[in-house]
This record gives sequence, C-alpha cells and structure tokens, in this order.
Amino acid sequence: MIPAILATRYVSPLREGGSLPGLMEADDLGTYVVKFRGAGQGKKALVAEVVVGELARRLGLRVPELKAIDLLPEIGRYEPDQEVQDLLTASIGRNLGVDFLPGAFGYDGVSHKPSAADAARILWLDSYVANVDRSWKNPNLLVWHGELWCIDHGAALYFHHGWGVPSADRFAVQPYDAEKHVFIVYADGLPAADDQLSTEVTEGLLADVLQAVPDDWLELGPDREDPGAVRAVYVDHLLRRLEAPRRWLPGVAR
Repeated sequence: MIPAILATRYVSPLREGGSLPGLMEADDLGTYVVKFRGAGQGKKALVAEVVVGELARRLGLRVPELKAIDLLPEIGRYEPDQEVQDLLTASIGRNLGVDFLPGAFGYDGVSHKPSAADAARILWLDSYVANVDRSWKNPNLLVWHGELWCIDHGAALYFHHGWGVPSADRFAVQPYDAEKHVFIVYADGLPAADDQLSTEVTEGLLADVLQAVPDDWLELGPDREDPGAVRAVYVDHLLRRLEAPRRWLPGVAR
C-alpha cells in the first residue's frame, strides 16, 4: 500500500474544482494536497488517483508522491468554515495525500515546452485509462523545477462508477476522444509511445499498482467479495484494453 501518515493540521482549502481539496500538514513533517473520501466523487476518485498516478510513475512520468493520510475526528473541530468542517467530518479515516510542490505553476503551453516523447506518452496514458480531464480548461499539469508533473487523475477509470456497465469487453474498445487534450498536437508520437508502453504494462505491473490502493477504498459487490477480487477486476479491465487492435488510441488502428 502507499505509505500511511497522520494528518496533524488543516492549513487551507484549495478551491479548485468541485472536490474542495485541502492543504494539510502531517506527522512526517510533510505538506500535502489532500483529496477527501467525503467529497462528492467519493472513494472511487481516490482509487483512480492511485491507480493512474502509480501507473504513470512506473512508466517514467513524473507524479508527486502519494500517501494515505489518516484524519482523526478532532482535526476539523475548530475549523471556522462550515463547508470545510462538514467535509473533514465526512472524511474521518483514510484519505489521499499528494505531495505539495511549493512554487509549482500550472502548465500553460508557453512557459514550458515538454519533449515530444513525454507529451505523447502522457497522451497515450490518458487514452489508455480514459482520463477525461486533461484539456486546456483543466490541464492538470504542473511545472516544477523545470520539469512537467502529472496530477489529478480522479476522473479516469470511469468503468468503476457502474461495475459491469460497461463490461470489460466494452471498455476494451471504447474510443478515447482526444480532440481537446492539451497534447493532441503531439499525436504523431503515439505509435512510438504505444510500441513502448503497451509492452511495459504487464499483468504483474498492474497487480503491483493495485496493491498500492488501501483496502477500504475498494467497493465490494456480488462478484467482488473481498479486496483481492476487486483488484482482479481492475486488472482484468486494464489488461483487456491492451489487447490488439487498440482502436481506442486516437487516430491509430493498432
């Protein structure tokens, strides 16, 4: 599992998007952007954050360190903002901490130019995991110390919002609409990215990534009676999507 830490202080809200993440300090002396289990997207968004974030890391992309951050009941007791206090109260237990990158700025396509290979690899990954949230409206990319960092993957893996609908078969061939993706101009590099990354994503790698997800974030069900069974369903869906021909890849019949 991703390392577990304990939240010690709520610093401030980050009023971006609908999930109201917050900046918090922890007992390891680190500062984290915390995604809360009690937010509207729920625990499945946290699962997607870990699965896609850790997959990206293993494929050589830069992602801030992820940790499971535990909130005790007293953490929001003296929070004056009622909305924040309600969110903290609804999120007692295990949440997601994303390492805060001080001084990082949002990617604007001008101040920093990624390499064509890195851009194509990010586009490939987003296509693979069906990440709908990498447009110019919300790039979810940071530039820190001259390097590009990928953040906010909670909108990916849409299939787990309705288990079985779509099935693994349908997800395997579901096209990815990359028209508004920030890196669509780098689509010429997709064949090379696909040749490399599709062979790096193995059943063992996916199983290892799923082990990083805390058990209590995984949704049990009739065909998913324990956390191991839930992890197996994620692995199955993601393996099926790698099968050739990968018609989901924008502009490429592989």
